Amino acid sequence: MASVDMERGGVAKNRGNYTSSYGMSTPYYYETRERQWISWVIPIFVISNIAVFIVAMFINNCPNQEHRTGKCVVRFLHRFSFQPLRENPLFGPSASTLEKLGALEWKKVVHGHQGWRLVTCIWLHAGVIHLLANMLSLIFIGIRLEQQFGFVRIGLIYLISGFGGSVLSSLFIRNNISVGASGALFGLLGAMLSELITNWTIYSNKAAALITLLIIIVINLAVGILPHVDNFAHIGGFLTGFLLGFILLVRPQFGWIERHNLPPAAQVKSKHKAYQYIFLLISLVLLLAGFVVGLVMLFRGKNGNDRCHWCHYLSCVPTSRWNCGN
Repeated sequence: MASVDMERGGVAKNRGNYTSSYGMSTPYYYETRERQWISWVIPIFVISNIAVFIVAMFINNCPNQEHRTGKCVVRFLHRFSFQPLRENPLFGPSASTLEKLGALEWKKVVHGHQGWRLVTCIWLHAGVIHLLANMLSLIFIGIRLEQQFGFVRIGLIYLISGFGGSVLSSLFIRNNISVGASGALFGLLGAMLSELITNWTIYSNKAAALITLLIIIVINLAVGILPHVDNFAHIGGFLTGFLLGFILLVRPQFGWIERHNLPPAAQVKSKHKAYQYIFLLISLVLLLAGFVVGLVMLFRGKNGNDRCHWCHYLSCVPTSRWNCGN
């Protein structure tokens, strides 16, 4: 994944007749300087994912399985060596180890009453390649967002988006396990898009930023149609993050006004525009309704493919080179 750089107008701070960086002409004092947060929750997420992968490799202990699965890869790592590449080409543990540690599996979630797998699967990765790709994307995207919006909002978007991706994945994928933080990462991308839309008036280079971001999103979703990639987790995470962006990443559109000693005519009753409140309300309703419907369908054992006969193409498109059924 990649991020996109979107510039805002500079700091507006002055007195007298003045047009602020938000395009408002006023004789009064405006302060539009934002707080720059220190990013710490994203680094913690990165460290946690790496730590969980190390634990998974320790528990996997490939040499103990070598007589059954073939020769381990990078054997000098001893119990941390990887499964044979024909079993796991991503340089990681076995599927049984991932399943034991909390990989997402429909039967265990629905019939085994192990709903906690909807969360634990977000912290597991299939291999070094999988882990490296996701963690680099998380650092590239997440740190910038956390510096702008703080750890609470970005942390919530990451976790809730990952959960939303797990729910949608469980509704459509029944015969395989699923692991990875991709759903949470796509949630951050979705939040970036909705943040750009809801705070449209305060950005410069709007069209370029929007087009660039859309291209990045489309490319990443297109990769998800390859086999062995859970694109439903990507889509579910993206949609969840997109709605959360309208709720959690709303910026004031009129600047921060120093209200003391100002005449009544200069008082701004709301720092936000009406369309921002409309987006927030609609997104909140859709998000709650989506989670309620999705969870009810999931724990009733409903198969999403029965309601949408073409949706399986969103996760894998069969060609002469691969079979999506595997």
